[in-house]
Amino acid sequence: MARASLTEASRALCETSEVMAGLVGRFGPPRLGPKPAVRERFEVLSREIAYQQLAGKAAGAIWGRVRDQTARWTPEAVLALGEAPLRSAGLSGAKTRAMLDLAARCEQGALDLAGLGRLSDEEVIDQLSGVWGIGTWTAQMFLIFSLRRLDVWPVGDLGVRKGYGLAHGWTEPPTAEELDPLGDQFRPYRSIAAWYCWEVSDQ
Repeated sequence: MARASLTEASRALCETSEVMAGLVGRFGPPRLGPKPAVRERFEVLSREIAYQQLAGKAAGAIWGRVRDQTARWTPEAVLALGEAPLRSAGLSGAKTRAMLDLAARCEQGALDLAGLGRLSDEEVIDQLSGVWGIGTWTAQMFLIFSLRRLDVWPVGDLGVRKGYGLAHGWTEPPTAEELDPLGDQFRPYRSIAAWYCWEVSDQ
């Protein structure tokens, strides 16, 4: 997702509503950081597992300790570590199982991370959801931040729901079911609309 595409997306979102135009004016063009290299995808997914259902600082501290367990974060290295070091670093039993299952599937060739970029969004979600402990939310984060897919609408993300509600002056955030159709106005740039919702939520 080139910078030009991000700028184009934010300009297009300005046409969808006054609220979105205000968010674009307030926060400027979206900033997603550098796109991870293909060889980094395993580490990216491992990090997303560590961050599931945790606040940023707490998740960051745990992931830092987990990552320090080995110099090279590869499927082979993680499988060699085994369960005990991951648990001692602060991972829950469920997240440890998920990380080891991800490593095993990559090592065995059941999951081809390098080939995910050639698949549709739905196929990527299906492939990643085959890993124990990885669901739709984790797969959607991978689509947005690693594959840079422009039209992902993660209605299960509390930050997106909270930000959408705050931006529109609602007293309560919408449910996932309520938010789902509200994203249609942002096609084909729902990922970028979600980014602005996150920004509002973080503020």
